[in-house]
Amino acid sequence: MRSVPDFSIEKKVGKKIIAGADEAGRGPLCGPVVAGAVVFKKYDFDDMPLICDSKQMSEKQRNIAYDWITNNPDIIWSSAQCSASEIDEMNILQASLTAMTRAVGALDIDVEYCLIDGNKMPKGLIGESVVKGDAKSLSIAAASIVAKVTRDRIMKELSKKYPQYEWEKNAGYPTQQHLQAIDKYGINEHYRKTYRPVKERIEKNGNS
Repeated sequence: MRSVPDFSIEKKVGKKIIAGADEAGRGPLCGPVVAGAVVFKKYDFDDMPLICDSKQMSEKQRNIAYDWITNNPDIIWSSAQCSASEIDEMNILQASLTAMTRAVGALDIDVEYCLIDGNKMPKGLIGESVVKGDAKSLSIAAASIVAKVTRDRIMKELSKKYPQYEWEKNAGYPTQQHLQAIDKYGINEHYRKTYRPVKERIEKNGNS
């Protein structure tokens, strides 16, 4: 059953400028981890499309919601990322938290309080972490949509240069076809070399 988030947490916090933040792309073998940050200037909208956990939405629904969020004058949003090399350097958890910190910092407004999806609070941000926050807070859910759509578009663009991996279809996740493509064509600079399927292939084949 789909969980429908609302503004209950935001209203309970009581601050005027609250940013929701979430990330997309912790599981893929390649590409960046991307974070979104969203601030709603008001909490009543007559034309709001479906906004919930981006993983529960179809691509069409996400794109409709993304366009509404990013074109709405009553919403401030941003996105940021950590590259594959940064993920290898600091690990995916820290890279995810760093990307969210960067996204909040990129907002064109001084944020008073942050609602962060998950159970970890990024250093330097004031606020709270919310487990399954994208199913509870509309600010976090909107941020999850910004992150997911942005990352999918990055992978589709990268796929034009590396069509053999079909990133436009698998978004970098370890599907059987993707793993077979890696076995055939090797890896490139966009792969996360500390991820086990990639690391094992590097050790086996000696490519880096």
